[in-house]
Amino acid sequence: MGFYFENFQSMHAHEGMNIEKTLETVARRYIGQNPAHPPTYRAFSRAGILRGKDYRYEADFNKHFPDAELGQYVYAWAKIWADSDGAIKFDIDCHSPTLIYVNGAQIFRSDIFQERYFDKRTPLEIQLKAGWNHFVLRMRKTLGGFGAVYGTWLGKLPYYFLVPDPAREGQEGWIFTEPRDTELAIIPGGANALTPDSLPEKIKWLPAAAWDARQRAAGQMTRLFGKQKNIAAIGWTRAQFLAPGKATCTLKGRARGKLSITIGDEVVFATAKAGAIKAQVPVPFGIHDVIVRSECGGGDWGFELDITQGSEPVALLNPANMTGSAAKWIYLGPVTADAELDLDALTDLNKLHAGATGESVYWRIDEPDTWVRPYNDNALYGKWNYPLGVTLYGLLHAGAVIGSEETRRYVADHFQFCCDTYDYAMWDRAQYGGATNVHHLLTSLDSLDDCGSAGSALLETAKYFDLDGYRRIADVVADHISTKQIRLSDGTFFRKNLMHTFHEDTLWADDLYMSVPFLVRYYQLTKDARYIDDAARQFIGFKRHLYIPRIKLMSHVYDFMRGKATGIPWGRGNGWVLFSLSELLAVLPADHELRPQLLDFFREFSSGILAQQDSDGMFHQVVNEHDSYPETSCTAMFAYGFSRGVQNGWFKDAAPYIRSACRAWEAICKTSIDKLGNVHGVCRGSEFSFQSEYYKRDLLWNLNDTHGIGIVLLAGIELCKLRDFL
Repeated sequence: MGFYFENFQSMHAHEGMNIEKTLETVARRYIGQNPAHPPTYRAFSRAGILRGKDYRYEADFNKHFPDAELGQYVYAWAKIWADSDGAIKFDIDCHSPTLIYVNGAQIFRSDIFQERYFDKRTPLEIQLKAGWNHFVLRMRKTLGGFGAVYGTWLGKLPYYFLVPDPAREGQEGWIFTEPRDTELAIIPGGANALTPDSLPEKIKWLPAAAWDARQRAAGQMTRLFGKQKNIAAIGWTRAQFLAPGKATCTLKGRARGKLSITIGDEVVFATAKAGAIKAQVPVPFGIHDVIVRSECGGGDWGFELDITQGSEPVALLNPANMTGSAAKWIYLGPVTADAELDLDALTDLNKLHAGATGESVYWRIDEPDTWVRPYNDNALYGKWNYPLGVTLYGLLHAGAVIGSEETRRYVADHFQFCCDTYDYAMWDRAQYGGATNVHHLLTSLDSLDDCGSAGSALLETAKYFDLDGYRRIADVVADHISTKQIRLSDGTFFRKNLMHTFHEDTLWADDLYMSVPFLVRYYQLTKDARYIDDAARQFIGFKRHLYIPRIKLMSHVYDFMRGKATGIPWGRGNGWVLFSLSELLAVLPADHELRPQLLDFFREFSSGILAQQDSDGMFHQVVNEHDSYPETSCTAMFAYGFSRGVQNGWFKDAAPYIRSACRAWEAICKTSIDKLGNVHGVCRGSEFSFQSEYYKRDLLWNLNDTHGIGIVLLAGIELCKLRDFL
């Protein structure tokens, strides 16, 4: 029996030391399990309870209901899905007396201390059952306040709730009552009260999902965009034409002003004034965009349109495949009346568009204050975070080794999506209070974790693919690292003023990878020596704080609150250091003043690591404590660093490192990679501790964790190069 699976299930049992086959299997498994799906587009009401910059919901009912009376109640209700039984961390600030119910049962009641210190978080761990879980908060108005701030414990690990109304199924947010004098007789979310209609009491739930009678009498463009002269707006749907060949369809309806109708890429109807819409149009079989461009002359404007083929109505499809509303049309405006109709640009849901007064606009639906909002619900594809940075770096170069342009294109498409949606994500952040559902890290940078690793992989990918818009993101990352990241007086990076307060006033070995590879590549891009100089100096500062000369290894963290390093040589933390130092030395000019010092450190540090390899070829979670589990990501990074050291002539005696790298790769193929390409034994994302038991007993490994997949691929690539070099 191997450590993680039976020996016969290992990659080595099936492929031996066939590195290319191993790389191919790991890469294809990853891509197969993370297909390039687009975002989920949800209807979203800006009149509801919004999430703020810390990604918690801000229920300020003094703002929603300024005329509410003392003692009145408001109930807020939402649901969240759980794949299995478990718990979520949930924080709440109680601005007034608050109860929390989960699935009909009360699980929290605020006390006077929580209400007195209303800006101090109360952490809760709330048990969820597999399936839908209903949350209800009851808040009561006092002179002290009316409402609460609640949700995720950490904005870097956001989650969101969905509306429990079937008519708005899939819409993010909470529905809430108007202020009421009495408590609800039945708490929603219990076994027999899972929808608003199933409650015995008929309640008006807010925010409103329908227009009032006066608003419904006007054209939809009037409702949405007002009556400003010389502006235009776009309506867009998709129609499913099922008649074979090219069959005639009938357009019927009403124009409330100047408009044109395009089906596919052909204008099929136009009018300069209000009146009936009536046309016979031949349309080929298939699903085609239907776009109506409407102009405002200063009065009521908009349109009604029905499409039929024969006696059957043509089915309309929401072009965003939107959830949260039954709306079939989405609308964009106001735009200038003389703006050209560029259909390719218009129908790209990743893009913002120029509004009539210079502001950016995005799609909305014909419901009060409700927009189309993208949510990247993919587990990994299109996301931006530091473990994905190294994963994509590995996939990019694995694709070259195994001759798979498809793999390389997957990486390029991933980053192109990041580039394409960056402007939207920044607009979304401003539009809805601070919490985005696309690039939540990239839009709220407060640490090197948020930008350096993914930014480095972006620059690496841009060497091989033409990524539209990549330079703008690269410059934002460079600006954060160079001018905004907190530093010690000697210029060394450390962590301060973070959303994640546990990391406050600390310096992490990990941050060498979160900064140096990006600085190296930005130096290559700009030819500006400031960036390579900064990268080199970081190693001097980090070594000063973290190096343990006795064992020639690095502590994981230096804690400035205590004024000392943890003294624990965590495996991946040490891996990040060797990995990043090899990235730097590969580019650092031969005549750089710090090169001799950094080469000496590389050799000394490598010797300390080499001494800790076990008899099977693996390295361990705590590098010098072999009762900790054999850890895959650090083993791969040490093999990577040793292989590069040999090929670049950085070792005075290369033989021990050749043997070590080869043994490490063989051990990974036997211990960590199974025959299906699953990667085992990768430590999950860490906090830190001054005792090794945390790393050995609490900080356990995950299957197919992105902290290790790319690193394993990169190690295999370097072993291929080492093989050819030797």
